[in-house]
Amino acid sequence: MRFDEILRPVREGLYCPAGDFFIDPVVPVPRALVTHGHADHARPGHGAVMATRRTLDIMALRYGQDFTGTRDPVEFGTPRRIGDATVSFHPAGHVLGSAQIAVEVGGRRIVASGDYKRTRDATAEPFEPVPCDVFITEATFGLPVFRHPPGRHEIAKLLASLEQFPERAHVVGAYALGKAQRVIRMIRDEGYDAPIFIHGALTRLCGFYEEEGIALGRLEPATLERGASRNFAGAIVVGPPSAFADRWARRFPDPLACFASGWMQVRQRARQRGVELPLIISDHCDWDELTQTIREIGPEEVWVTHGREEALVRWCELEGIRARPLHLVGYEDEGE
Repeated sequence: MRFDEILRPVREGLYCPAGDFFIDPVVPVPRALVTHGHADHARPGHGAVMATRRTLDIMALRYGQDFTGTRDPVEFGTPRRIGDATVSFHPAGHVLGSAQIAVEVGGRRIVASGDYKRTRDATAEPFEPVPCDVFITEATFGLPVFRHPPGRHEIAKLLASLEQFPERAHVVGAYALGKAQRVIRMIRDEGYDAPIFIHGALTRLCGFYEEEGIALGRLEPATLERGASRNFAGAIVVGPPSAFADRWARRFPDPLACFASGWMQVRQRARQRGVELPLIISDHCDWDELTQTIREIGPEEVWVTHGREEALVRWCELEGIRARPLHLVGYEDEGE
């Protein structure tokens, strides 16, 4: 059996004819297998959704309880039969509940990794290498220039700035699902126990992480009530990047704009966003982690998607591994 008879890219996403399902489809379909809860991978309106229980709960929080006709929760590592295909979900390390999806037909296995990272993260299940014939990898940071520093180093920069400028509110932009909770937890792990103030858009997801046993410490709403005396000087305030485009961030005293993203390694991006303190904290693999993962898994073929596809394909070819870009569309960097 050819590999493209097991999974193949179509307009809707990755399609498995043997099981008649799609992985992370970009439009509503009868049956979807979803890797994780970011909006570019998890969309509402499907007839049925199979995903980890945490991903299904996140989708319900973001889209409402009726985001799909049928929910089908699956445990990590438990094989499930769908038509003539066997599927299993394995931790991806990207955000809470995120999974790689292994599809096996006729004794051949393809693993669709979705988005993944190898860096230790107290707010996500650690990545699990899965032996396979074909590994489908993202390439968000698929260029040799991308080598992310240790996260503790970036949090140390934030705390040092807080100490140096106690009169300023440090306003940290971080995506609502995964990145915000990870940054808050990293700050806590460095011993910061003062209240952290959060934008209202983060409240439900931070509450969900707490319910799942991930301690985030004391969180308070980043609101300025009429007549209130609080001025947030010396405080850490966390909000989604979209909040920085309106007047919300400008209400704080002499706000020092920070942004947590792997893209903060690109100085031009930081300048374009008006970021004063870039924090290079990524929920995706950097170049070394991408290549290390491919070497560790040792697949017969590598398919590369959504990102800098050409460089990683070329690296695979030089390593003697067959590779090709998938050119899937509709997947952005919502989680970055």
